Amino acid sequence: MTAKPKIAFFDFAGCEGDQLQIANLEEKLLDILAHVDVVSFREIKTGHSDDYDIAFVEGSITRQEDEKRLKDIRSKAKILVALGACAHIGGINCLKNFMGEAFYRDVVYGPNAGWYRTYAARPLSAVVPVDAAIPGCPIDRLEFARVVKELLLGRTPWLPDYPVCVECKMAGNVCRYDLGQMCLGIITRAGCGACCVTEGAHCWGCRGLFPSANLDAARQVMDRAGFDRRHVQDLMRFFLGDTQAAL
Repeated sequence: MTAKPKIAFFDFAGCEGDQLQIANLEEKLLDILAHVDVVSFREIKTGHSDDYDIAFVEGSITRQEDEKRLKDIRSKAKILVALGACAHIGGINCLKNFMGEAFYRDVVYGPNAGWYRTYAARPLSAVVPVDAAIPGCPIDRLEFARVVKELLLGRTPWLPDYPVCVECKMAGNVCRYDLGQMCLGIITRAGCGACCVTEGAHCWGCRGLFPSANLDAARQVMDRAGFDRRHVQDLMRFFLGDTQAAL
């Protein structure tokens, strides 16, 4: 009998909401467990093993010592998957990169700021090669199940290469620009079903840029709509701080 692939979950700077989404798969998680052995996943089980084939890593890299740990995980994994926005594109943590270190240290740590080591936040791919990514904040748990299936079949997981606008139209949503609101769906990778817009908000860009996103055209759209450049920049940096959109 062929041994099941061993998978492990790790986290760096993040809220662990992506791992919680996996736990929320409930019955579907049992289907996945029929095909893999989970050797490390502290959200749902005790124990840990350094013998694994696939590593799912959540969170961004925010400390020098994180690099050593991540490289060690990479050295043991045949496949490394960036799990969620922080791991994939740096995520919200990259907001600190546009602030003075003394300022964010004081806001986050207060009088104990000197106890903690930190540096500019970055995605996993800035430190080690990443084989696949599951975007979003949080991830879509069904997309996780699909990606696992594709990995087990030896395929490179597919991600949509078109913007959230496509899914917004499919959902019958009124364009946020027609409502006088900013929205990053025009440059953000689809795959979320336009869930934020459908629920009455706007797209924040948590899935990262789709491959052919035209940032100059996006800024022109926002300029024509009369949005203040500072507000546009703030929205661009909310999730996309480690991308060219933040410049």
